[in-house]
This record gives sequence, C-alpha cells and structure tokens, in this order.
Amino acid sequence: MSNNLGLNRWLRRLWSAILLAGQVLVHLLRGRINRRNTIEQMQAAGPASLLITGVAALSVGSVFTIQVAREFLRFGAGAVVGGVLVLALVRELAPVIAAVLLAGRMGSAFAAEIGTMRVTEQIDALFVLRTDPVDYLVVPRVLACSLMMPILTLVFAIAGTLAGLLVATTVFGMSQAIFINSVRQFLSVWDLISAMIKAVVFGGLVAVIGSSWGLTTTGGAKGVGESTTAAVVTTLLLIFVVNFFLSGLLFQGQGSALANL
Repeated sequence: MSNNLGLNRWLRRLWSAILLAGQVLVHLLRGRINRRNTIEQMQAAGPASLLITGVAALSVGSVFTIQVAREFLRFGAGAVVGGVLVLALVRELAPVIAAVLLAGRMGSAFAAEIGTMRVTEQIDALFVLRTDPVDYLVVPRVLACSLMMPILTLVFAIAGTLAGLLVATTVFGMSQAIFINSVRQFLSVWDLISAMIKAVVFGGLVAVIGSSWGLTTTGGAKGVGESTTAAVVTTLLLIFVVNFFLSGLLFQGQGSALANL
C-alpha cells in the first residue's frame, strides 16, 4: 500500500514538473528573465563545475582508451582507436556524464534550496511581494543549466580525447598523427550539433526537476532531504530515458564514419 502511495506521489510530482517546464517556456517566450539571478546561477553551473567535469573526463577518456586500444590492436585496427573514442565521447559519454555530474551538483542544490524556501514559507512571501517564483527562481536556473551544459559537454569531450591520446601514445606506443587523423575522419559536424542538442535538453531537465521537486516539498527538514534525494534519482532516470529517445532520433539509418577511411 505504501509503495502505491509513493508511486502516486512521484507521478503527481512528475506531472507538476512537466507543467512547470511549460510555464518556464511561456515565461521565456515573453522575455521574463531575471538577469542578475541568471548570471549568478550560470557562474555556479558553469565555471564552478569545470574542475569536476575535467577530472571525470580525464578518467573516462583514459579508461575507455585502455579497454578499446588493447582489443583493437589485437585485431590490427589500432588506426581507428581515436575515432571510436571521440565518437563515444561526443555522441554519448560527454553529454550524459556531464549531465549526471550537473544533476549531482546543481540539481540537488536546487531541490534543497527551493525546498527549504518552501517549508519556511519564503515562497509564500514572494507571492505577497508580487514576485512570481517561476520568474525569480526557476527560469534563471533553467537558463543557466541549459546554457552551461553545452560548454561542460565540450570540455568533457576535449579533455577525454586528450587523455585518450596520451594513453594511446605512451602506453600502447601508437602514433600521435594516426590517432589525430582518425579523430578528424570519424568526427562530423552533426556529431557536435547532436551533442549540443542533448546538452541543452539535459541541462533544462536537471533544472526543472530540481526546482519542481523543491517547490513541491512538504514536511520540514525531513521533507527537504527526501525531496533532494528524489530529485537527483528522478533526474538521473530521466536523463537515461531521454537519451535513448534522443539518440534514436538524432542518429537514424546506417553510420557513415567508417566510409571516410
């Protein structure tokens, strides 16, 4: 019985998040943007997240290259290691992992901060002051995450590729020129565009879910903790689900990367 109640509440909060996303879109189309709050949130979501993103990218790029290079060299396909690495990073790993990191860092902060404002009646105070919480709290966060996520994704892809290049040349003795040439042949403009599309969608998702779960928080300090945890878990789940549909939509038909060799 309690599981059904928990599921019903989660579905209601998810529906509230969908409605909130619609409100944000309407407010953006009307140009109702709090610039000061937006800049503050952009700084928190972008520059303050670069270090953790870079460290994660170096680890992912290095490990991926170790696992791929040793198998490809075994079959005499070392010339495509760089291309395979950059495709995996740009198409999937960079946008998804960067979004996961942003969800853990910013999504949880949004849920905790706005949830605390809700249980301490600060949200009600905004209404008394004739300030729309969506304009003041949600829109700046959505804009900040949607604008900063493409940058974080690009940083992740570049750092991961450089880490892979370092591992390939030092550990496996591959030629730097061959690795870079493989990257240039495999990577296309559409791959970069698709990564940016995913990044914008994931950034908005992180902000909307975190903000919505914060706005629907009840139950004092305990409720804030529960909302923070639920917001992060929900965001991660939706990132993976949405990524599946975006990948299917953006990459239809047969691949053409190998045709460039």
